[in-house]
Amino acid sequence: MTKPVIDAQTQIELEAAAFRRLRQHLMQDRTDVQNIDMMNLAGFCRNCLSRWYQEAANDKGIEMDKAQAREIFYGMTMDEWKANYQTDAGADKQEAFKKSFAENVGTDKG
Repeated sequence: MTKPVIDAQTQIELEAAAFRRLRQHLMQDRTDVQNIDMMNLAGFCRNCLSRWYQEAANDKGIEMDKAQAREIFYGMTMDEWKANYQTDAGADKQEAFKKSFAENVGTDKG
């Protein structure tokens, strides 16, 4: 099977649709999946996605800070998300998170 020919605009639209579906999956379909578990298993989480959104906005000259990006991505403030969906993580998960965060995000991105 040959690769379909897709023009640049359609590719952007397809990528945007896939991103929106990923966001829906994480924010609506699977709110039970904790960020710490995602980070420990996959090396990224919802916060990473919101940071990448912020970085893309900043690259386009749009001033946006971390809290603003998270509120856009989450559809609510972080305090609201934590109150509604975040559960406590044990010491083992927190220790694994420190390692995964350092390996995947670094110490300067938070």
